Amino acid sequence: MNEQQLSRRTFICQSSLAAAGVAALGAGIDSVKGATTVERCVTKGRIKQSVSKWCYDKIPLDEFAASCKTIGLKAIELLGPNSFATLKKHGLVCALTNTHGLTKGLNRTENHAECLKAIRDAIDANAEHGMPNVITFPGNRQGMGDDEGIKNMVAGLKQVAGYAEQKGVTIVIEYLNSKVNHPDYMFDKMAWGVEVCKQVGSPRVKILYDIYHAQIMEGDIIRTIKTYHEYIGHYHTGGNPGRNEIDETQELYYPAIMRAIAETNFDGYVGHEFVPRKDPMQSLMYAARICDV
Repeated sequence: MNEQQLSRRTFICQSSLAAAGVAALGAGIDSVKGATTVERCVTKGRIKQSVSKWCYDKIPLDEFAASCKTIGLKAIELLGPNSFATLKKHGLVCALTNTHGLTKGLNRTENHAECLKAIRDAIDANAEHGMPNVITFPGNRQGMGDDEGIKNMVAGLKQVAGYAEQKGVTIVIEYLNSKVNHPDYMFDKMAWGVEVCKQVGSPRVKILYDIYHAQIMEGDIIRTIKTYHEYIGHYHTGGNPGRNEIDETQELYYPAIMRAIAETNFDGYVGHEFVPRKDPMQSLMYAARICDV
């Protein structure tokens, strides 16, 4: 590729993201008061968008839920059952319900009783309130090999998969990076999680494919989505490097990723899980716009 072609390609890529950003900024700033005005950003809706509340922890949930509803998001996630009433008040769901911690998980049999109780309790709450997914983690390696971790994870999930099927709730196992954010975490390669899902053999046990974490560990995001989409029950976004805004400052091009997800006929949720460095609601509106493909 010559310099002229490269410049043109860079211009097109950056311009498309910049256009979305300008639209979000234009819609989102009250020039008189200098405050963020939240407006509708999602119009197509092929992707059901959600957002992780912990990234916006300074905003009260009731206020945040009202803003998310206006933007066009369908859900807020990584909350507990005590938040369900507030979400329902605004016509939202909890796309992903918390269970146990991420360093002490199902890859060790001595953790099974504690973790499975937390998963069952979350499944019960989800079933009662019509919420779709609960999260789980294998935990850290602590010297354990992949095969043993898979064996123990499968044994644990088989104890609760049938219950999840009866209740109509999906358990998703999160893929995290062990290079930057979560040293020693076991599920840090897609093949590991796919093998767990295959061995459990339940339509209610799937993977939470976190695109930020996967980019750090393996890259090849779109090919992975197309190859393994049947095992994916939930997605997370985030800019790399830094886990901040999913804009032109980072290496992932989310409009293309969202189109790839939509082409698999995915009917679950894509949760934004980036930590905004700029005005938080402007950043969320920007993300909603560029992911509405």
